[in-house]
Amino acid sequence: MIPAFFGLAGTVLGEAERALFRSADPAGYILFARNVESPEQLRALTASLTDLAGRDLPILIDQEGGRVARLRPPHWPEFPSGAVFDALYRRAPVTAIEACRLNALALATMLRELGITVDCLPLLDVRDNGGHDIIGDRALGAEPMQVAALGRATLDGLRQGGVCGVVKHIPGHGRAAADSHLELPVVEASLEALERDFEPFRRLAAAPMAMTAHVTYTALDPDNCATLSPRVIEFIRNDIGFSGLLMSDDLGMKALSGDFGARARAALAAGCDIALHCSGEMAEMEAIAAALDPISQAGRRRLDAAMAWAGGGDKTPMTRWAEARDRLLAV
Repeated sequence: MIPAFFGLAGTVLGEAERALFRSADPAGYILFARNVESPEQLRALTASLTDLAGRDLPILIDQEGGRVARLRPPHWPEFPSGAVFDALYRRAPVTAIEACRLNALALATMLRELGITVDCLPLLDVRDNGGHDIIGDRALGAEPMQVAALGRATLDGLRQGGVCGVVKHIPGHGRAAADSHLELPVVEASLEALERDFEPFRRLAAAPMAMTAHVTYTALDPDNCATLSPRVIEFIRNDIGFSGLLMSDDLGMKALSGDFGARARAALAAGCDIALHCSGEMAEMEAIAAALDPISQAGRRRLDAAMAWAGGGDKTPMTRWAEARDRLLAV
């Protein structure tokens, strides 16, 4: 097994993908809108990935709600963005926390029924007035304690629905003034100022998975973005206290440069457990697969612990879905 999560090109596995995935045995996969047509098709796709691997495995998706949602009507319902829970929290904190948990439970139940086992949620980036809109209304608020409370409720709901959560983008993307999809953001705030960004991640350090930020924090490492920085990842492990599975953000984002094998090696050398590659581009995946050694023992332990973290309980998916829907509507 190699320490990579790969994307797919389309709605079914192609023969070239089958051959590469069978040979390389990536640790898991991530799905996007291009991989989705209908519930029946999606269930068949996730089943084919599981069958090919011969084991239960992480199948990820970014299903936050709002503008970041790969599953949309008419087959799936719209879910609210983080800003909706932010606004509710400022009026009724307890209600917002419960609504956030139930929303995540409904999300998880929907995903689990489709064979998806990991949702890249909650987003713990603290909104900042000077930050780029790439975070914007996705954020759970501008106050760290509020973000942590709503993030914890989201993790609880996902876990109750049998899906693993991913806190992102550690150690914090909220104050970055650029979109890391397009360029490398550089944050020059002091370490003291950055404590505001770190706080939600400290409070949720027991989360099963986290995704790094392709952001350079000059107070921590002026030369490397977090994903590629041994200093920053040591800080994440030792100061923030995160001990779960640490994956990179997408290696295809323009914040990074160099060939894809080098990007993947650099992320793992810095301390990431998993290199994430989302585009489904065959040549890029082949380069990554050729560059990587098998997953480390520590990485495998963290991966197994993360997948064991999510327990779906003893109710059927449709029962959990109906209960979550009815309770959410009653909030």
